[in-house]
Amino acid sequence: MSSEDTVVATPESIVENKPRRQPPYGVILHNDHINTIEFVVETLRKVFGYDLEKCFLLTLEAHDHGRSLVWCGTLEGAELKRELILSRGADPEMKARGALPLKVTLEEMPQ
Repeated sequence: MSSEDTVVATPESIVENKPRRQPPYGVILHNDHINTIEFVVETLRKVFGYDLEKCFLLTLEAHDHGRSLVWCGTLEGAELKRELILSRGADPEMKARGALPLKVTLEEMPQ
């Protein structure tokens, strides 16, 4: 191999093979006007295991601002938490008034 055939790697030509980190996802609880605050608080306690005060504050935030970030983590974890919330169904005391399961969505969070 002659000196003309030598290849020199420059920083621009080096490709890093770092795995790309998955962004965190947030579980967003939306306010509704039919399910009771007690039912929402109880749902958050059962799904997330949060203490009563934290559940109440998250519920109040959704009530006052229309939405509340109740959990953040991996996409798979967020999907599971959403499904657990939905599986609780609607507030049994409010079904006659047309209550539906709590509205919960997932959002990609900034890193």
